[in-house]
Amino acid sequence: MSRTSEAHLADRTFFGQPQAMANLFGVEMWERFSFYGMQGILLIYLYYSAARGGLGIDQSEATSIVGAYGGLVYLSTVLGAWLADRVLGAEATLFASAVVVMCGHIALSVLPGLLGVGVGLVLIALGSGGVKATATTLVGMLYAREDGRREAGFALYYLGINLGGLVGPLLTGLVQTSLGFRAGFGLAAVGMAFGLAQYSVGRRKFSASAREVPSPLPADQRWPVVALVGAALVAIGLLFLLGVLTPGRLAGAVVVATIVATVAYFTVILTSRRITRVERRRVLAFVPMFLASAAFWSLYQQQFTVLTIYADTQLDRSILGWEMPVAWIQAVNPVFIILLSGAFAGLWTALGPRQPSSPVKFALATAVMGVGFLLFLPIAGDGPNSAPLMGVIGILFVFTVAELLLSPVGLALSTKLAPQAFRSQMVALFFLSIALGSALSGVLAGYFDTSDESPYFAILGTVAVVLGVLLAAAAPYLHRMMAGADGPVTAPR
Repeated sequence: MSRTSEAHLADRTFFGQPQAMANLFGVEMWERFSFYGMQGILLIYLYYSAARGGLGIDQSEATSIVGAYGGLVYLSTVLGAWLADRVLGAEATLFASAVVVMCGHIALSVLPGLLGVGVGLVLIALGSGGVKATATTLVGMLYAREDGRREAGFALYYLGINLGGLVGPLLTGLVQTSLGFRAGFGLAAVGMAFGLAQYSVGRRKFSASAREVPSPLPADQRWPVVALVGAALVAIGLLFLLGVLTPGRLAGAVVVATIVATVAYFTVILTSRRITRVERRRVLAFVPMFLASAAFWSLYQQQFTVLTIYADTQLDRSILGWEMPVAWIQAVNPVFIILLSGAFAGLWTALGPRQPSSPVKFALATAVMGVGFLLFLPIAGDGPNSAPLMGVIGILFVFTVAELLLSPVGLALSTKLAPQAFRSQMVALFFLSIALGSALSGVLAGYFDTSDESPYFAILGTVAVVLGVLLAAAAPYLHRMMAGADGPVTAPR
Protein backbone atom coordinates (compact mmCIF):
# COMPACT_ATOMS: atom_id res chain seq x y z
CA MET A 1 0.00 0.00 0.00
CA SER A 2 1.33 3.44 -0.84
CA ARG A 3 2.07 6.00 1.83
CA THR A 4 -0.69 8.26 0.44
CA SER A 5 -3.27 5.49 0.50
CA GLU A 6 -2.25 4.52 4.01
CA ALA A 7 -2.75 8.10 5.20
CA HIS A 8 -6.18 8.47 3.58
CA LEU A 9 -7.44 5.15 4.94
CA ALA A 10 -6.78 6.23 8.52
CA ASP A 11 -9.98 6.25 10.59
CA ARG A 12 -11.35 9.70 11.38
CA THR A 13 -12.39 9.13 14.96
CA PHE A 14 -10.63 11.91 16.85
CA PHE A 15 -12.05 15.34 16.03
CA GLY A 16 -11.89 14.55 12.33
CA GLN A 17 -8.29 13.36 12.54
CA PRO A 18 -6.80 9.86 12.21
CA GLN A 19 -7.49 7.56 15.15
CA ALA A 20 -3.85 7.27 16.19
CA MET A 21 -3.85 11.01 16.88
CA ALA A 22 -5.72 10.29 20.12
CA ASN A 23 -2.82 8.22 21.46
CA LEU A 24 -0.21 10.81 20.51
CA PHE A 25 -2.40 13.56 21.93
CA GLY A 26 -2.58 11.74 25.27
CA VAL A 27 1.06 10.80 25.74
CA GLU A 28 2.25 14.26 24.79
CA MET A 29 -0.31 15.86 27.13
CA TRP A 30 1.02 13.90 30.11
CA GLU A 31 4.63 14.43 29.12
CA ARG A 32 3.99 18.17 28.98
CA PHE A 33 2.17 18.00 32.34
CA SER A 34 5.33 16.63 33.93
CA PHE A 35 7.70 18.85 31.93
CA TYR A 36 5.99 22.21 32.51
CA GLY A 37 4.92 21.29 36.02
CA MET A 38 8.54 20.72 36.95
CA GLN A 39 9.83 23.71 34.99
CA GLY A 40 7.32 26.03 36.66
CA ILE A 41 9.10 25.59 39.99
CA LEU A 42 12.64 24.77 38.82
CA LEU A 43 14.17 28.26 38.71
CA ILE A 44 12.88 29.36 42.10
CA TYR A 45 14.02 26.01 43.56
CA LEU A 46 17.53 26.80 42.36
CA TYR A 47 17.80 30.36 43.68
CA TYR A 48 15.52 30.27 46.75
CA SER A 49 17.44 30.07 50.02
CA ALA A 50 17.60 26.85 52.02
CA ALA A 51 15.20 28.41 54.53
CA ARG A 52 12.61 28.59 51.72
CA GLY A 53 13.31 25.03 50.57
CA GLY A 54 15.68 25.93 47.73
CA LEU A 55 19.35 25.42 46.94
CA GLY A 56 20.49 29.04 47.32
CA ILE A 57 22.28 29.24 43.93
CA ASP A 58 23.15 32.69 42.56
CA GLN A 59 20.28 33.96 40.41
CA SER A 60 22.34 34.48 37.25
CA GLU A 61 23.79 30.97 37.57
CA ALA A 62 20.29 29.59 38.13
CA THR A 63 19.01 31.18 34.91
CA SER A 64 22.02 29.76 33.07
CA ILE A 65 21.17 26.27 34.35
CA VAL A 66 17.53 26.64 33.29
CA GLY A 67 18.53 27.98 29.88
CA ALA A 68 21.06 25.19 29.40
CA TYR A 69 18.51 22.60 30.44
CA GLY A 70 15.94 24.02 28.02
CA GLY A 71 18.49 23.99 25.24
CA LEU A 72 19.59 20.45 26.08
CA VAL A 73 15.98 19.24 25.85
CA TYR A 74 15.75 20.37 22.25
CA LEU A 75 19.36 19.52 21.43
CA SER A 76 18.54 15.97 22.51
CA THR A 77 16.03 15.74 19.68
CA VAL A 78 19.07 15.13 17.47
CA LEU A 79 19.84 11.97 19.42
CA GLY A 80 16.18 10.94 19.51
CA ALA A 81 15.75 11.50 15.78
CA TRP A 82 18.97 9.61 15.01
CA LEU A 83 17.84 6.64 17.10
CA ALA A 84 14.47 6.68 15.33
CA ASP A 85 15.95 6.86 11.83
CA ARG A 86 18.95 4.58 12.31
CA VAL A 87 18.33 2.15 15.22
CA LEU A 88 14.88 1.75 16.80
CA GLY A 89 12.23 3.37 14.61
CA ALA A 90 10.05 6.28 15.67
CA GLU A 91 7.46 4.44 17.75
CA ALA A 92 9.91 2.42 19.87
CA THR A 93 12.08 5.49 20.42
CA LEU A 94 9.05 7.42 21.68
CA PHE A 95 8.17 4.75 24.24
CA ALA A 96 11.74 4.35 25.53
CA SER A 97 12.19 8.12 25.79
CA ALA A 98 9.02 8.48 27.86
CA VAL A 99 10.41 5.93 30.33
CA VAL A 100 13.63 7.97 30.65
CA VAL A 101 11.58 11.14 31.32
CA MET A 102 9.75 9.45 34.19
CA CYS A 103 13.05 8.25 35.70
CA GLY A 104 14.39 11.82 35.54
CA HIS A 105 11.46 13.23 37.49
CA ILE A 106 11.86 10.51 40.10
CA ALA A 107 15.57 11.36 40.45
CA LEU A 108 14.80 15.05 40.85
CA SER A 109 12.30 14.27 43.58
CA VAL A 110 14.34 11.64 45.49
CA LEU A 111 18.04 12.47 45.11
CA PRO A 112 19.40 15.29 47.32
CA GLY A 113 20.57 18.77 46.27
CA LEU A 114 22.65 19.32 43.16
CA LEU A 115 22.98 15.56 42.61
CA GLY A 116 19.23 15.33 42.06
CA VAL A 117 19.28 18.43 39.85
CA GLY A 118 22.11 17.08 37.70
CA VAL A 119 20.86 13.52 37.27
CA GLY A 120 17.21 14.51 37.01
CA LEU A 121 17.60 17.31 34.48
CA VAL A 122 19.93 15.29 32.24
CA LEU A 123 17.53 12.34 32.15
CA ILE A 124 14.49 14.55 31.57
CA ALA A 125 16.29 16.47 28.83
CA LEU A 126 17.42 13.31 27.02
CA GLY A 127 14.02 11.66 27.30
CA SER A 128 12.04 14.77 26.35
CA GLY A 129 14.23 15.22 23.29
CA GLY A 130 13.38 11.71 22.12
CA VAL A 131 9.66 12.23 22.76
CA LYS A 132 9.60 15.54 20.92
CA ALA A 133 11.35 14.41 17.75
CA THR A 134 9.48 11.14 17.36
CA ALA A 135 5.99 12.21 18.44
CA THR A 136 6.05 15.04 15.91
CA THR A 137 7.29 12.66 13.21
CA LEU A 138 4.52 10.18 14.02
CA VAL A 139 1.92 12.96 13.76
CA GLY A 140 3.32 13.95 10.37
CA MET A 141 3.18 10.31 9.18
CA LEU A 142 -0.59 10.25 9.73
CA TYR A 143 -1.09 12.51 6.70
CA ALA A 144 -0.21 12.47 3.03
CA ARG A 145 1.84 15.48 1.96
CA GLU A 146 -1.18 17.03 0.20
CA ASP A 147 -3.69 16.25 2.98
CA GLY A 148 -5.35 19.54 3.93
CA ARG A 149 -5.91 18.33 7.50
CA ARG A 150 -2.21 18.37 8.32
CA GLU A 151 -1.90 21.83 9.90
CA ALA A 152 -5.26 21.46 11.66
CA GLY A 153 -4.02 18.13 13.02
CA PHE A 154 -0.83 19.71 14.29
CA ALA A 155 -2.90 22.44 15.94
CA LEU A 156 -4.98 19.77 17.70
CA TYR A 157 -1.80 17.98 18.77
CA TYR A 158 -0.52 21.31 20.06
CA LEU A 159 -3.73 21.63 22.09
CA GLY A 160 -2.82 18.40 23.91
CA ILE A 161 0.60 19.82 24.68
CA ASN A 162 -0.95 22.88 26.22
CA LEU A 163 -3.57 21.04 28.24
CA GLY A 164 -0.65 19.40 30.02
CA GLY A 165 1.17 22.74 30.13
CA LEU A 166 -1.85 24.31 31.83
CA VAL A 167 -2.56 21.72 34.52
CA GLY A 168 1.09 20.95 35.30
CA PRO A 169 2.14 24.34 36.73
CA LEU A 170 -1.18 24.79 38.53
CA LEU A 171 -0.91 21.53 40.45
CA THR A 172 2.85 21.50 41.04
CA GLY A 173 2.69 25.15 42.10
CA LEU A 174 0.04 24.35 44.70
CA VAL A 175 1.88 21.25 45.90
CA GLN A 176 5.18 23.15 46.12
CA THR A 177 3.72 25.96 48.24
CA SER A 178 2.01 23.55 50.63
CA LEU A 179 4.26 20.46 50.71
CA GLY A 180 7.60 21.63 49.31
CA PHE A 181 9.64 21.34 46.14
CA ARG A 182 10.31 17.61 46.31
CA ALA A 183 6.59 16.86 46.46
CA GLY A 184 6.07 19.08 43.42
CA PHE A 185 8.74 17.21 41.47
CA GLY A 186 7.21 13.90 42.62
CA LEU A 187 3.83 14.95 41.21
CA ALA A 188 5.49 15.51 37.85
CA ALA A 189 6.77 11.90 37.97
CA VAL A 190 3.27 10.61 38.67
CA GLY A 191 1.94 12.52 35.66
CA MET A 192 4.51 10.94 33.37
CA ALA A 193 3.59 7.50 34.72
CA PHE A 194 -0.03 8.14 33.67
CA GLY A 195 1.19 9.09 30.21
CA LEU A 196 3.17 5.86 29.85
CA ALA A 197 0.21 3.75 30.95
CA GLN A 198 -2.10 5.46 28.46
CA TYR A 199 0.37 5.13 25.62
CA SER A 200 1.06 1.45 26.28
CA VAL A 201 -2.62 0.61 25.78
CA GLY A 202 -2.79 2.12 22.29
CA ARG A 203 0.62 1.31 20.78
CA ARG A 204 -0.87 -1.17 18.29
CA LYS A 205 -2.88 1.55 16.55
CA PHE A 206 0.18 2.76 14.64
CA SER A 207 0.89 1.53 11.14
CA ALA A 208 3.90 -0.58 10.21
CA SER A 209 5.64 2.50 8.80
CA ALA A 210 5.81 3.96 12.34
CA ARG A 211 7.90 0.99 13.45
CA GLU A 212 10.25 0.74 10.48
CA VAL A 213 13.82 2.01 10.62
CA PRO A 214 14.19 4.25 7.53
CA SER A 215 17.99 4.11 7.31
CA PRO A 216 19.34 1.24 9.47
CA LEU A 217 22.79 1.64 10.96
CA PRO A 218 25.15 -1.02 9.54
CA ALA A 219 26.42 -3.50 12.12
CA ASP A 220 30.06 -2.53 11.57
CA GLN A 221 29.30 1.09 12.54
CA ARG A 222 27.63 0.41 15.88
CA TRP A 223 30.71 0.09 18.09
CA PRO A 224 32.38 3.21 16.67
CA VAL A 225 29.21 5.15 17.53
CA VAL A 226 29.22 3.75 21.08
CA ALA A 227 32.88 4.70 21.45
CA LEU A 228 32.20 8.22 20.19
CA VAL A 229 29.36 8.72 22.68
CA GLY A 230 31.51 7.39 25.51
CA ALA A 231 34.37 9.72 24.61
CA ALA A 232 31.99 12.69 24.53
CA LEU A 233 30.66 11.85 28.01
CA VAL A 234 34.19 11.50 29.39
CA ALA A 235 35.18 14.85 27.85
CA ILE A 236 32.16 16.59 29.39
CA GLY A 237 32.96 15.06 32.78
CA LEU A 238 36.55 16.26 32.59
CA LEU A 239 35.44 19.79 31.69
CA PHE A 240 33.32 19.87 34.85
CA LEU A 241 36.09 18.46 37.01
CA LEU A 242 38.61 20.98 35.66
CA GLY A 243 36.24 23.87 36.28
CA VAL A 244 35.96 24.81 32.60
CA LEU A 245 32.22 24.14 32.67
CA THR A 246 30.52 25.95 35.56
CA PRO A 247 26.83 26.60 36.21
CA GLY A 248 27.17 30.15 34.92
CA ARG A 249 28.69 28.94 31.63
CA LEU A 250 26.29 26.10 30.93
CA ALA A 251 23.88 28.06 28.72
CA GLY A 252 26.75 29.43 26.62
CA ALA A 253 28.17 25.93 26.22
CA VAL A 254 24.82 24.64 24.97
CA VAL A 255 24.64 27.55 22.51
CA VAL A 256 28.02 26.54 21.06
CA ALA A 257 27.09 22.84 20.96
CA THR A 258 23.80 23.64 19.22
CA ILE A 259 25.47 25.77 16.57
CA VAL A 260 27.98 22.99 15.87
CA ALA A 261 25.19 20.40 15.66
CA THR A 262 23.12 22.63 13.38
CA VAL A 263 25.95 23.26 10.92
CA ALA A 264 26.79 19.55 10.91
CA TYR A 265 23.16 18.54 10.34
CA PHE A 266 22.56 20.96 7.48
CA THR A 267 25.86 19.85 5.91
CA VAL A 268 25.03 16.14 6.15
CA ILE A 269 21.56 16.60 4.67
CA LEU A 270 22.53 19.02 1.91
CA THR A 271 25.52 16.94 0.75
CA SER A 272 23.72 13.60 0.91
CA ARG A 273 23.34 11.69 -2.36
CA ARG A 274 20.05 10.29 -1.09
CA ILE A 275 18.14 13.56 -1.57
CA THR A 276 16.89 14.99 -4.85
CA ARG A 277 17.54 18.46 -6.27
CA VAL A 278 14.03 19.57 -5.28
CA GLU A 279 14.49 18.26 -1.73
CA ARG A 280 17.81 20.13 -1.51
CA ARG A 281 16.16 23.43 -2.47
CA ARG A 282 13.52 22.88 0.18
CA VAL A 283 16.17 22.31 2.85
CA LEU A 284 17.99 25.49 1.76
CA ALA A 285 14.72 27.41 2.09
CA PHE A 286 14.51 26.18 5.65
CA VAL A 287 17.79 27.87 6.70
CA PRO A 288 16.39 31.42 7.17
CA MET A 289 13.32 29.89 8.81
CA PHE A 290 15.67 28.21 11.28
CA LEU A 291 17.33 31.53 12.12
CA ALA A 292 13.99 33.30 12.59
CA SER A 293 12.78 30.48 14.79
CA ALA A 294 15.90 30.67 16.98
CA ALA A 295 15.42 34.43 17.41
CA PHE A 296 11.76 33.92 18.29
CA TRP A 297 12.45 31.23 20.91
CA SER A 298 15.27 33.23 22.50
CA LEU A 299 12.57 35.69 23.58
CA TYR A 300 9.66 33.31 24.08
CA GLN A 301 11.58 30.91 26.35
CA GLN A 302 12.31 33.75 28.75
CA GLN A 303 8.96 32.87 30.28
CA PHE A 304 11.00 30.33 32.27
CA THR A 305 13.81 32.73 33.17
CA VAL A 306 13.07 36.47 33.08
CA LEU A 307 9.31 36.15 33.46
CA THR A 308 9.70 33.80 36.44
CA ILE A 309 11.99 36.32 38.16
CA TYR A 310 9.59 39.11 37.20
CA ALA A 311 6.64 37.20 38.68
CA ASP A 312 8.58 36.48 41.86
CA THR A 313 9.88 40.02 42.44
CA GLN A 314 7.84 42.55 40.43
CA LEU A 315 4.39 41.12 39.80
CA ASP A 316 1.46 41.84 42.08
CA ARG A 317 0.22 38.25 42.61
CA SER A 318 -2.41 39.15 45.17
CA ILE A 319 -5.90 37.86 44.32
CA LEU A 320 -8.57 38.87 46.87
CA GLY A 321 -5.96 38.81 49.62
CA TRP A 322 -4.46 35.47 48.54
CA GLU A 323 -1.05 35.33 46.86
CA MET A 324 -0.96 32.94 43.96
CA PRO A 325 2.12 30.69 43.50
CA VAL A 326 4.89 31.94 41.23
CA ALA A 327 4.48 28.86 39.02
CA TRP A 328 0.93 29.85 38.11
CA ILE A 329 2.15 32.54 35.74
CA GLN A 330 3.33 29.66 33.52
CA ALA A 331 -0.29 28.47 33.19
CA VAL A 332 -1.49 31.68 31.51
CA ASN A 333 0.00 30.92 28.09
CA PRO A 334 -1.55 27.41 27.87
CA VAL A 335 -4.98 28.89 28.67
CA PHE A 336 -4.69 31.21 25.70
CA ILE A 337 -3.36 28.38 23.52
CA ILE A 338 -6.39 26.26 24.38
CA LEU A 339 -8.73 29.16 23.62
CA LEU A 340 -7.04 30.23 20.40
CA SER A 341 -5.60 27.07 18.83
CA GLY A 342 -8.97 25.97 17.48
CA ALA A 343 -9.56 29.44 16.05
CA PHE A 344 -6.19 29.42 14.29
CA ALA A 345 -6.73 25.89 12.96
CA GLY A 346 -10.15 26.93 11.68
CA LEU A 347 -8.70 30.06 10.12
CA TRP A 348 -6.03 28.17 8.18
CA THR A 349 -8.58 25.55 7.09
CA ALA A 350 -11.05 28.20 5.94
CA LEU A 351 -8.42 30.16 4.03
CA GLY A 352 -7.04 27.02 2.41
CA PRO A 353 -4.70 27.98 -0.45
CA ARG A 354 -5.32 31.68 0.27
CA GLN A 355 -3.65 31.56 3.68
CA PRO A 356 -0.29 33.30 4.19
CA SER A 357 2.76 31.24 3.34
CA SER A 358 4.84 29.73 6.13
CA PRO A 359 7.63 32.34 5.71
CA VAL A 360 5.05 35.12 6.17
CA LYS A 361 3.71 33.42 9.29
CA PHE A 362 7.25 33.13 10.67
CA ALA A 363 7.86 36.82 9.95
CA LEU A 364 4.65 37.85 11.69
CA ALA A 365 5.48 35.65 14.70
CA THR A 366 8.93 37.18 15.13
CA ALA A 367 7.64 40.75 14.87
CA VAL A 368 4.67 40.12 17.20
CA MET A 369 7.02 38.55 19.75
CA GLY A 370 9.09 41.74 19.64
CA VAL A 371 5.96 43.78 20.22
CA GLY A 372 5.22 41.62 23.28
CA PHE A 373 8.58 42.57 24.79
CA LEU A 374 8.02 46.25 24.01
CA LEU A 375 4.71 46.07 25.89
CA PHE A 376 6.67 45.50 29.11
CA LEU A 377 7.95 49.09 28.89
CA PRO A 378 4.81 50.83 30.26
CA ILE A 379 4.84 48.62 33.40
CA ALA A 380 8.62 48.22 33.90
CA GLY A 381 10.70 49.71 36.68
CA ASP A 382 8.08 50.62 39.30
CA GLY A 383 9.41 48.43 42.12
CA PRO A 384 8.47 45.15 43.82
CA ASN A 385 4.87 43.92 43.56
CA SER A 386 3.97 46.86 41.32
CA ALA A 387 3.40 45.22 37.93
CA PRO A 388 -0.33 44.66 37.35
CA LEU A 389 -1.35 41.04 36.88
CA MET A 390 -3.77 41.88 34.06
CA GLY A 391 -1.03 43.77 32.25
CA VAL A 392 1.27 40.74 32.25
CA ILE A 393 -1.65 38.50 31.24
CA GLY A 394 -2.24 40.82 28.28
CA ILE A 395 1.42 40.56 27.28
CA LEU A 396 1.22 36.76 27.47
CA PHE A 397 -1.78 36.93 25.14
CA VAL A 398 0.49 38.63 22.59
CA PHE A 399 3.13 35.93 23.21
CA THR A 400 0.48 33.29 22.48
CA VAL A 401 -0.57 34.85 19.18
CA ALA A 402 3.08 34.88 18.12
CA GLU A 403 3.53 31.26 19.22
CA LEU A 404 0.53 30.05 17.22
CA LEU A 405 1.88 31.80 14.14
CA LEU A 406 5.16 29.89 14.38
CA SER A 407 5.26 26.75 16.51
CA PRO A 408 2.58 24.46 14.99
CA VAL A 409 3.36 25.95 11.58
CA GLY A 410 7.05 25.19 12.04
CA LEU A 411 6.36 21.61 13.10
CA ALA A 412 4.15 21.05 10.07
CA LEU A 413 6.62 22.75 7.75
CA SER A 414 9.54 20.61 8.93
CA THR A 415 7.61 17.46 7.99
CA LYS A 416 6.56 18.91 4.62
CA LEU A 417 10.07 20.00 3.65
CA ALA A 418 11.75 16.83 4.95
CA PRO A 419 13.64 14.68 2.44
CA GLN A 420 12.41 11.08 2.48
CA ALA A 421 15.73 9.82 3.88
CA PHE A 422 15.78 12.35 6.75
CA ARG A 423 12.22 12.41 8.09
CA SER A 424 12.86 12.51 11.83
CA GLN A 425 16.13 14.39 11.46
CA MET A 426 14.47 17.28 9.60
CA VAL A 427 12.08 17.64 12.53
CA ALA A 428 15.14 17.60 14.78
CA LEU A 429 16.48 20.60 12.88
CA PHE A 430 13.37 22.58 13.81
CA PHE A 431 13.86 21.57 17.42
CA LEU A 432 17.52 22.60 17.18
CA SER A 433 16.29 26.13 16.49
CA ILE A 434 14.33 25.92 19.74
CA ALA A 435 17.44 24.51 21.47
CA LEU A 436 19.47 27.49 20.30
CA GLY A 437 16.76 29.93 21.33
CA SER A 438 16.25 28.27 24.73
CA ALA A 439 19.94 28.34 25.56
CA LEU A 440 20.17 31.95 24.37
CA SER A 441 17.27 32.81 26.67
CA GLY A 442 19.42 31.69 29.59
CA VAL A 443 22.38 33.74 28.34
CA LEU A 444 20.25 36.83 27.78
CA ALA A 445 18.55 36.50 31.16
CA GLY A 446 21.92 37.08 32.79
CA TYR A 447 21.68 40.70 31.61
CA PHE A 448 18.22 41.25 33.10
CA ASP A 449 18.31 43.78 35.93
CA THR A 450 15.15 44.25 37.96
CA SER A 451 16.34 47.73 38.97
CA ASP A 452 16.61 48.89 35.33
CA GLU A 453 14.38 46.75 33.12
CA SER A 454 13.46 49.14 30.30
CA PRO A 455 16.66 48.91 28.19
CA TYR A 456 16.49 45.12 28.27
CA PHE A 457 12.92 44.94 26.96
CA ALA A 458 13.41 47.81 24.50
CA ILE A 459 16.53 46.42 22.82
CA LEU A 460 15.32 42.83 22.47
CA GLY A 461 11.85 43.88 21.34
CA THR A 462 13.18 46.22 18.67
CA VAL A 463 15.63 43.65 17.29
CA ALA A 464 12.84 41.07 16.96
CA VAL A 465 10.56 43.49 15.09
CA VAL A 466 13.34 44.36 12.63
CA LEU A 467 14.09 40.66 12.01
CA GLY A 468 10.42 40.04 11.32
CA VAL A 469 10.32 42.83 8.73
CA LEU A 470 13.42 41.46 6.97
CA LEU A 471 11.97 37.94 6.81
CA ALA A 472 8.69 39.27 5.42
CA ALA A 473 10.61 40.94 2.59
CA ALA A 474 12.28 37.61 1.71
CA ALA A 475 9.10 35.53 2.10
CA PRO A 476 8.04 35.34 -1.60
CA TYR A 477 11.46 34.05 -2.66
CA LEU A 478 11.59 31.48 0.15
CA HIS A 479 8.08 30.28 -0.70
CA ARG A 480 9.11 29.62 -4.30
CA MET A 481 12.19 27.70 -3.13
CA MET A 482 9.90 25.31 -1.24
CA ALA A 483 8.78 23.99 -4.63
CA GLY A 484 5.13 23.43 -3.82
CA ALA A 485 5.67 21.80 -0.41
CA ASP A 486 4.14 24.85 1.29
CA GLY A 487 1.13 25.01 -1.00
CA PRO A 488 0.58 26.96 -4.20
CA VAL A 489 1.80 30.49 -4.63
CA THR A 490 -1.25 32.75 -4.75
CA ALA A 491 -1.54 36.32 -5.88
CA PRO A 492 -2.36 38.86 -3.19
CA ARG A 493 -6.03 39.84 -3.00
